[in-house]
Amino acid sequence: MLVLGLIAFFVFTNCSEKKQKETEVDVIEKKQFLPEKNEVDVIVLEKAVFKKEIVSNGKLVALQKNDLKFDLTESLEKLYVNNGDYVKNGQTLASLKSFTYEQTYTKAIINLKKAELEFQDKLIGRGYDTFNKDSIPKKEYTMLAIRSGYKNALHELENARFNLKAVKLVAPFNGKVANIKRKQFEQINAGETIMTLINDAIFEVEFYLIESEIGQIDIHTKIQMVPFALSKSYEGSIVAINPVVEKDGTILVKAKVKNDGSLLEGMNVKVRIQKDIPNQFIVPKEAVILRQNQEVLFTLKSNKTYWTYVQTTNENSNEYTVISHPEKSSATLTLGDTIIVSGNLNLAHDTEVSIKSIQSN
Repeated sequence: MLVLGLIAFFVFTNCSEKKQKETEVDVIEKKQFLPEKNEVDVIVLEKAVFKKEIVSNGKLVALQKNDLKFDLTESLEKLYVNNGDYVKNGQTLASLKSFTYEQTYTKAIINLKKAELEFQDKLIGRGYDTFNKDSIPKKEYTMLAIRSGYKNALHELENARFNLKAVKLVAPFNGKVANIKRKQFEQINAGETIMTLINDAIFEVEFYLIESEIGQIDIHTKIQMVPFALSKSYEGSIVAINPVVEKDGTILVKAKVKNDGSLLEGMNVKVRIQKDIPNQFIVPKEAVILRQNQEVLFTLKSNKTYWTYVQTTNENSNEYTVISHPEKSSATLTLGDTIIVSGNLNLAHDTEVSIKSIQSN
C-alpha cells in the first residue's frame, strides 16, 4: 500500500506541474499574439504660405582688408599694437629707427638753402631782382633752376620728407589688427608685410548657387546667414551676382552682413534664402514616406489609415509642399484631411490606429 501511495503522489505532482506549465505557456503565447496598438501624431491639412529655401555654404570676407608694409629698410624700433586691437584711421601702428632719415632730411633742407642762394645769384646776373616764378619767362626760369642745383635740391628734400614720414606705419582706415609678423628690433625689408588691418564692421558673404537657382534671386534679395561656430543667425542682402558660370556650373554671389562683434574674417557660414509661395499644402518632411518607390502620405479616417500618392513640389529644411499625384486617379488631398506625421514608417493601408496627439501645422 505504501508503494502504491508513493506512485499516486508522484503521478499527481507531475500532472499538476504539467498543467501549470501549459497554463503559463498559453498565457505567454496569448500575450505574444495580442495585436499592438499603433499610436500616431497627426496634423490637419491646411493651405498656407510656404517659405521655400535655397541653402548654400559660404565664407566671410572683410569689406576692407589691407596688408600693411613699410616702404623702407630699417630695424623695427617700436610696435604699438597687438593682434585683435581696434585702431582708428591715421593711428600709428609701428615705427622704424628714424635717425638716418632725420639726418637726411636736415641735410636736404641745408642743401636747398644753398641752392636758393645760387639760384638768386644767377637770376640777378640775368637782370632779375625778384624770385617770383610768374615774373620770369618759363624757359629761362627752368634753365637757371637746373643750373643752380635748385630744382635738384627741391627733389631731394621731397624724397627726404617722404622717407621721414614713411618710418611710421599708419592705419589707412578704422579696423582690427591681425597677423602681426615681426617683433621689435627685427630688421624690416621694404615691401615686406608687417601686419594686416581688417575693417570688420561689415562683412561680405561669398557663396555659390547653381544655375537653376539664380533666377530666384536678384540684387537686394534678403538672406539669412548662420556661422558654423555660432548658434545665432544674421540678416543681410545680396549686393552682387557674378555674370559668369564657373566650370562646375555654379555662380558666385555676394551679400553684405553687419557685424555685431562676434563675426571673424574667414568664418565658414551657412546661407539661407527664403522665398514665399502662397496657397500651398504644407506637411513636415517626416510625413512623406516611400511605398513602391512612390511618395505617399497616410491619411486617417475613422481611426484607419489610407495611403494616397503625392508629389513634393518644394522643400525647405523641415517641410515639403505636396500635391495629389497627377497620374494616380485615386490620389486625393483636400482641406481638413487628417495627415499622419509620426509612427508611419511601418504602417500599411487600412490599419487601425489611435491618435496620440494633434500637432499644429
